[in-house]
Amino acid sequence: MSTPGIRVRAATEADLPTVRDIYNFYVRTSTCTFQLEPESEADRLAWFRGRSEKHPVTVAEVGGEIFGWGSLSAWKDRAAYGRTVEASVYVRADRHRRGVGRALLEDLIERARALGHRVVIGGACTEHPASIALQEAVG
Repeated sequence: MSTPGIRVRAATEADLPTVRDIYNFYVRTSTCTFQLEPESEADRLAWFRGRSEKHPVTVAEVGGEIFGWGSLSAWKDRAAYGRTVEASVYVRADRHRRGVGRALLEDLIERARALGHRVVIGGACTEHPASIALQEAVG
């Protein structure tokens, strides 16, 4: 099932409470974040402000409501990995299987190309087979 009207756009600081809430859900219920404690408002703000324009954060919204978010992050700080990024996608638990993750990931791949990145890496835990399937489907 796909949700009509999904719009992916650059995230703003005003989006961070929702971004943090979506992320912290996965911190509390999954191992996919590899974090043990939920992030505070200050943590998420510092993370957002510390990003470069080559590593954007996006949100997917429908009718002004955020359903998920994604980001491109540096893969490693070695020079040879300068054009390699990791794509991360988090979708609200009540909005799974509606095309939100695909819209975010496809948009991130396009942004990566436009920013001059050559390799986009995605990771997923085995407890999230839908995430693995999405990454395989998108390539």
